[in-house]
Amino acid sequence: MLTNLRIFVMNHQKISSLHINNMCFCKIRTSLKRLKLHVPLGRNYSSLPGLIGDDIKSLHSIINPPIAKIRNIGIMAHIDAGKTTTTERILYYSGYTRSLGDVDDGDTVTDFMAQERERGITIQSAAVTFDWKGYRVNLIDTPGHVDFTLEVERCLRVLDGAVAVFDASAGVEAQTLTVWRQADKHKIPRICFLNKMDKTGASFNYAVESIREKLKAKPLLLQLPVGEAKTFKGVVDVINKEKLLWNPNSGDGKDFERKPLLETSDPELLKETTEARNALIEQVADLDDEFADLVLGEFSENFDLLPAEKLQTAIHRVTLAQTAVPVLCGSALKNKGIQPLLDAITMYLPSPEERNYEFLERISRLLLPFADQHIEIPSLTAGNIALTVGLKHTVTGDTIVSSKSSTLAAARRAEREGEKKHKQSNAAEKILLAGVEIPEPVFFCTIEPPSVAKQPDLDHALKCLQREDPSLKVRVDPDSGQTVLCGMGELHIEIIHDRIKREYGLETYLGPLQIAYRETILNSVRATDTLDRTLGDKRHLVTVEVETRPTETSSVMPVIEYAESVGEDLLKVSQEAIENGIHSVCLQGPLLGSPMQDVAITLHSLIIHPGTSTTMISACVSRCVQKALKKANKQVLEPLMNLEITVTKDYLSPVLADLAQRRGNIQEIQTRQDNKVVIGFVPLAEMMGYSTVLRTLTSGSATFALELSTYQAMNPQDQSTLLNRRSGLT
Repeated sequence: MLTNLRIFVMNHQKISSLHINNMCFCKIRTSLKRLKLHVPLGRNYSSLPGLIGDDIKSLHSIINPPIAKIRNIGIMAHIDAGKTTTTERILYYSGYTRSLGDVDDGDTVTDFMAQERERGITIQSAAVTFDWKGYRVNLIDTPGHVDFTLEVERCLRVLDGAVAVFDASAGVEAQTLTVWRQADKHKIPRICFLNKMDKTGASFNYAVESIREKLKAKPLLLQLPVGEAKTFKGVVDVINKEKLLWNPNSGDGKDFERKPLLETSDPELLKETTEARNALIEQVADLDDEFADLVLGEFSENFDLLPAEKLQTAIHRVTLAQTAVPVLCGSALKNKGIQPLLDAITMYLPSPEERNYEFLERISRLLLPFADQHIEIPSLTAGNIALTVGLKHTVTGDTIVSSKSSTLAAARRAEREGEKKHKQSNAAEKILLAGVEIPEPVFFCTIEPPSVAKQPDLDHALKCLQREDPSLKVRVDPDSGQTVLCGMGELHIEIIHDRIKREYGLETYLGPLQIAYRETILNSVRATDTLDRTLGDKRHLVTVEVETRPTETSSVMPVIEYAESVGEDLLKVSQEAIENGIHSVCLQGPLLGSPMQDVAITLHSLIIHPGTSTTMISACVSRCVQKALKKANKQVLEPLMNLEITVTKDYLSPVLADLAQRRGNIQEIQTRQDNKVVIGFVPLAEMMGYSTVLRTLTSGSATFALELSTYQAMNPQDQSTLLNRRSGLT
């Protein structure tokens, strides 16, 4: 049975290396048991493109389409903005499926984990391949919940473009900011889709303004809505000055008509569209010199004469340069606006050859992804996304090469190119592709197997899950010997627990959920220690003097310094052992056993007897640093969260009163249509089980989002209460 599967992207430069991204592992591993194409119950799939049906293509055209015709895109947004529903409609109109799936019904293509269908949310990313008007689109549906931010992070690394989905009644929400920053970091070109235009309170202008103000982006209005909320029935194509209206009697949204706007039938709408088109042309001309020359030359007198193709080409360049973002609108749930969105994806987002990657990627066994289905293929050309199986020792962020010789050849080639371009760069560094920044976990709890005999099975399950999800951390408590599970949130740990039961058949027990605190010191302290031990006929003798002090820069890693009195020759043979000893003791502070933060350690004196082992040096340094930390005035740091609550005016008062009891610090209260948005900070320790409390306070009408902001010092009273509780005194 195939037990390992990874998704990777094929880049366009011809050098043999591979960037691994173990995304969507659990989703596809289950279906690997049935490598033949399988049709799940309750789901009506069309034939895979080109394999069956009337439009038969060659296998080569399916596997290796022209690179200019490939689009690798992701769908990203705040939770509940409609990402999965938008994806579902895209698959339906592209012919990938023959029936419309629904998140509430639990029959969508990309959300097929049991946990996703039960909760109605996306937990792990899923890849789907389909065709649209001669283009091959590899689409990845990403999660919107903050607990699964890493899923979005590692997907963006293999994408060429993205569709940012917004709730038109809410505009830019908390997690939207997070995924937008991630896309900025990876320099991903984007287009915006204002979804839920049929929803009560939907406002096209409000959503566009929030993109401009909160994301600091320049929106290019390619469409205008025809109506809003209950009156929404279609969109206006600003570039072509056409009206697209969906037939209200069409149940699946396939039936719509495209009409030119005329003075006789739509005078007001034509005027508004002409003004919007002229503004769009001026906006693009300000951002693209080539287009500006064209506009000022041939079409300066009359913008109406400017061909749509010229404007679309310029918008494509501007989108790739990430100086502006095209904006479209619609309602995925009501099947309106998805076909023009697909056209925009192929027209404005880049192909792989338009993105600046360094290397090709190559591997022996390949699968083409179709969500929970896939077919084995003999080869794949650059620019595609595919699956691979059998890699037992890879993790997210690894760069794999076909051989050492190809790596050296690539390094030499990169070095030659660097010299030609007069760039000071390390060729070896160019071989390694970008890694993933893994956020630190904020929750932890103990996990125990049903019996001691099942401990190896639990260890195996956790090892597999960690490889798949690097944001999950597992450690063993040195005092109790218990296995400790560390995750990004309550939901994250709950999902892991459920997956261990369903996928590995283990009924595990979770201890109470704990907060991932940190510790620091408030003053400078010196300590001296001597280790004198004889093992066999060899004497090991080390004397160490260290100083610990607080630092102003926030860092989990200790700052290690050496006094001038410590000789360089001595450091050459013992520096690694010294730093290993310091790092090991800083992993567990003296108060709670939590990691130390904002600590600097200076080695003032080191005397080593000849023949002393590095293990003894490391042990002595650890003991000495531990002694200094215990003598210092200590402080517990607790995670402080950014909080955003969206609530109706009727329930604002009880929500604010409850936050005051939770040590919440309100920064501002914004108005968003008919709702109030409370923005502030709150200690994570006060938010345990908050979703249930908020539902009770607001009759289920409010939503909230949390994101780690920083670690702050606890006040003495709260710290004393915490320490007493941990020691069993309260």
